[in-house]
Amino acid sequence: MTPEGEFAAAPSLARGFAEYASTWARERGASPESLEVLQEAAYRTSLAMSSGHVCLLLGEVEWPDAIDASAVRQRLLDSHVVGTPDATSNLPLILDDENRLYLHRYFDFERRLAARLMQFVDAPAFDVPVARLRAQLDALFAGNASTSGDRADWQKLAVALAMLRRLTIISGGPGTGKTTTVVSLLACLVEQSTDCRIALAAPTGKAAARMHDAMRARFAQLPPKLAARFPTESFTIHRLLGVTSSGGFRHHARNRLPIDVLVVDEASMLDLALATRLFEAVPDTARVILLGDKDQLAAVEAGAVFSEICGDPTLSVKMRERLADVTGIPAGRIVPSSPAEATPLRDTVVWFSENFRFTADSGIARLAREINAGNAQGALTLLRSKTDASVAWLGDEGRSPASEAIACAQDGYAGYLAALEANRSEPRSVFEAFARFRVLCAERHGPRGVTGMNDALSRWFRESLDHPRDPGLRSPWYPGRPIMVLRNDYVLRLYNGDIGIVLPEGDERLMVFFPDADGAFRAIAPARLPEHETAFATTVHKSQGSEFDQVLLMLPTGTSRVVTHELIYTGVTRARTRVTIAADAEALTHGIDRRVRRDSGLIARLGGAANR
Repeated sequence: MTPEGEFAAAPSLARGFAEYASTWARERGASPESLEVLQEAAYRTSLAMSSGHVCLLLGEVEWPDAIDASAVRQRLLDSHVVGTPDATSNLPLILDDENRLYLHRYFDFERRLAARLMQFVDAPAFDVPVARLRAQLDALFAGNASTSGDRADWQKLAVALAMLRRLTIISGGPGTGKTTTVVSLLACLVEQSTDCRIALAAPTGKAAARMHDAMRARFAQLPPKLAARFPTESFTIHRLLGVTSSGGFRHHARNRLPIDVLVVDEASMLDLALATRLFEAVPDTARVILLGDKDQLAAVEAGAVFSEICGDPTLSVKMRERLADVTGIPAGRIVPSSPAEATPLRDTVVWFSENFRFTADSGIARLAREINAGNAQGALTLLRSKTDASVAWLGDEGRSPASEAIACAQDGYAGYLAALEANRSEPRSVFEAFARFRVLCAERHGPRGVTGMNDALSRWFRESLDHPRDPGLRSPWYPGRPIMVLRNDYVLRLYNGDIGIVLPEGDERLMVFFPDADGAFRAIAPARLPEHETAFATTVHKSQGSEFDQVLLMLPTGTSRVVTHELIYTGVTRARTRVTIAADAEALTHGIDRRVRRDSGLIARLGGAANR
């Protein structure tokens, strides 16, 4: 599912593809029965792609004349334009043995990614100096040792695993210590190899910037000589791979990245195509560490790669014994969680469950647990109880937001308005104030969506603003207007998801200021900006990779295909200190009960690659 439902153009594109496939099949002599099934299957497969699936499951479709999946399979193969994994030829559709139907391109991506992942999993373990590494880990995690008691320190174990393995996948919610763990891992690596080449990356510019800021804060806590060896920049994955003028990448399987370690944050946002290209560009000898939250929203494009590949945190007996040697934690205490689904990626995945930001009984942590458990009634009971100030519920049932919801949004931005009035010439304080609060919407359009909330907040903000140069409020540009970039511009170094704020340059001209990697700010004329929009309110999808002190989560009324378990969880966990949900009980209950499913065959493909 896309953030705002199916793409508007998806049905017409799907019909066009179906006609193309049927024409080709007709020219190759397909029977009328095959053509009828092919056209329907091609249409549904293309439409499934636009909804985030990688394939179409034939057995879950109601076919014309009530024919069963086996008959559909035979008619598709008889169309002469549907291949199989063993005979893909140059055909537009591929049908595997489990009746998954793919567009050829995405079957190719899935098979290539599976093969590449298994190359990393099957690679020999690194030979590490056990005594030296154990001393390093004891020093780095001494603080944890004083509080963990008899429990296994999974942060320490994750670092040890990543020192031994070429691929390590770490899943945990906000506040579970993923950043702290990776900084400790990098400290071990640079201490053991002074010329270790490390790349930090994330799917979006916003996530990359946040990763850099979070890690830089952790680097400062290390000895200066050690911190000086750490990477000074983080990249979007597109920038790391090097986008070419033709839309391809400079780094790929035949021209790999010059790195020894790759750390990818917010990996839940990786779609199938980008994940494939990234792994193919990584050298065979490099380490890859993926960080993310398996319970968050998946990528906007096709695939849910991270949630699939981190589904099995099983550790073999041999690996637990090896980790015990390296960490000093008895093997009997190293007991991972039960897998969501068995995969060939055992000895690769670690789940973090202990939260260091929230106490176990904090409102946000409890609400997130209830959502993850699918317990809508428990979530509603917590919200209605008003026993914890960190979570609040506005029973808002109207088509337009209730006055209480609008007031909540205005109160949230009151500090930003005050900071702007007091420090209009100081971008840093203005950005810090804006980052404390955000309105997150499930939908883009409508009065409860991004456009409606941005219109309402823009009017209020401008009416409250002392800005005599535009008394009629006619210009779209005014001090304090926050904007979000919607399209990458590599010349301006602006990327989809970047946030800028309109401020006066000197006493006159209004410019849009953006933070730079070095902590400074650069000003860009409004006329030069790529596609953008006002950003008092953003979609929950666009908020991934960000955190705010406080969040107002706006849900549509009634039942909506957009509102899901993952969306609500993601919106709630963007908040550090307080989240307010504006929704009616039906919308919240329906959303928590509705989990997103992304159809794919990646786990099956991993099994096939492992058996070769």
